[in-house]
Amino acid sequence: MPPIFLQWLSLVAMILLQSINGTNSNFPAYSSQLKHLLSMSQIQLNNLAFASDAGKLFGWLSGIAANYLPMWLVLILGSSLGLVGYGVQYLLLIGRVSNLPYGAIFFLAMLAGNSICWINTVCYLVAIRNFPLDGQLVIGLTGSYQGLSAKIYTDIVDVIYPSSNVKRARAYLLLSSILPLIVSVINAPLVRVIKVMKTKRAKDAFIFILVITIATGAFAVMGSIGSTSSLLSPFASAVGMLTLLLAPLLIPLGLGLRHQIKQLAEEKVHIEEINNVSMDKMESGVKLDISEIISESSSESFDLSFSSTSEEFNGEIRESNNGDDRISETNEVISVIEEIGVKVMLRRLNFWLYFFVYLFGVTLALVFFNNLGQIAESRGRSASSLVSLSSSFGFFGRLVPSIVEYFVSRRKYMISRPAFVVALMAPTGAAFFLLLANDTSVLWLYISTAIIGVCSGAITTISVSLTTELFGTKNFGVNHNVLVVNIPIGSLLFGYLAAVVYHKEGNAEGKCFGMECYRKTFSLWGTLCFIGTFLALILYARTRKFYNSQRS
Repeated sequence: MPPIFLQWLSLVAMILLQSINGTNSNFPAYSSQLKHLLSMSQIQLNNLAFASDAGKLFGWLSGIAANYLPMWLVLILGSSLGLVGYGVQYLLLIGRVSNLPYGAIFFLAMLAGNSICWINTVCYLVAIRNFPLDGQLVIGLTGSYQGLSAKIYTDIVDVIYPSSNVKRARAYLLLSSILPLIVSVINAPLVRVIKVMKTKRAKDAFIFILVITIATGAFAVMGSIGSTSSLLSPFASAVGMLTLLLAPLLIPLGLGLRHQIKQLAEEKVHIEEINNVSMDKMESGVKLDISEIISESSSESFDLSFSSTSEEFNGEIRESNNGDDRISETNEVISVIEEIGVKVMLRRLNFWLYFFVYLFGVTLALVFFNNLGQIAESRGRSASSLVSLSSSFGFFGRLVPSIVEYFVSRRKYMISRPAFVVALMAPTGAAFFLLLANDTSVLWLYISTAIIGVCSGAITTISVSLTTELFGTKNFGVNHNVLVVNIPIGSLLFGYLAAVVYHKEGNAEGKCFGMECYRKTFSLWGTLCFIGTFLALILYARTRKFYNSQRS
């Protein structure tokens, strides 16, 4: 198979993997049923949400594994962890497993959360290595599909169990356990590093996949809005989503077909040249010797091969007259401030600024999403609609940096990631304060959820490139997983405080209804988010010289 076909096929595989990898976003959809069936308190339930995030404490193991094991094996190991973590919880809910202590359930949730890190690590590393000139764009494109996970799972559950809440909760756990493993097994042969060659920018292909991705997000958003979602049946919605998820396959198929057609055309021209040589000799009366023709053909082939090899080792990008999606060698490297390992990174002020920015931005948003089930319940709304809404807008948020990167990079300009983060943190803080508005129609709840989804999704995508630019590429797998350790820390701290306030305002049955359930919590989260905005400004000031130097 041509290398360009394999490289773009790996991108499609990453899209499919990321689209089912956001299993932790399903927690709000079944958390209330889990709480009821297992007779948990709100604090215990929040601790389970923390356990899922705590799996990221050991996410660095996936980075180490990727340094020594083939990518397909890392992928299968990660999805197998999810099978055990979610699968045993599912068996617990259906009564096949009984008398599990709370500590065992906590460990299972932690194991399930850790599985996400393994699939993420594989996708990030393959994206960076297979698309060295477009790493940020590919990471953003593929990572954005993780924001659709909750919507995809909800569509499937709506088809199977449209009404029963207990059965829906079980279905979410069952799908979270088996779907990532099934998709990983199917895509394991495709998610591999193409070591021989690197791609130049394929403008037409990237524009096409951006259009498909935007269409997928628009379809998901329309399916999340009540008045629009009622127009489509659950089955039609699921089929439409599946069709859009498979649509990117057209790109490698088209590029591969074009490569084959071009190769056949070149072979035809080569045969015609040999025939012309033969005819010339026959017309001039020279005796034709078949071995002479073969010798001349072999000599031409050798000369072409040698010339091609010389160009590959020259280390410079060779422009092609046949389009800008050809395969070529390049000596381009990613610009970084410094290339350091985790021990040195932990002694850098930039790391700790970055750490707390992420803690007060993305991590706070994740805690908010983990509590969406109880927030919706406290205001008399459906958790599924809010989860689907946050998932759909989170998808667009993850996609925004890719679109910006695509158009900015064409002008040879390197955007300041910390400045981008500042622009996203401010509206996130404002959205938390909007949640304090007394609104019987819960319009502000939906608007705030959408804003938080967009901004946190965008920061999540930006953080991959920001980690690379601040601390280098060689130890990215370990460095980035050390950064996201703040997710379980924040999940425990912020989730526990939210649970305490909820429990204090609740009734004798442990349930709380009304604005007071989360009023103090939203005020605290909004304040912390604005503190994170200020820290992002400091990080921007410290790195501004580096980003200015990258302008050309």
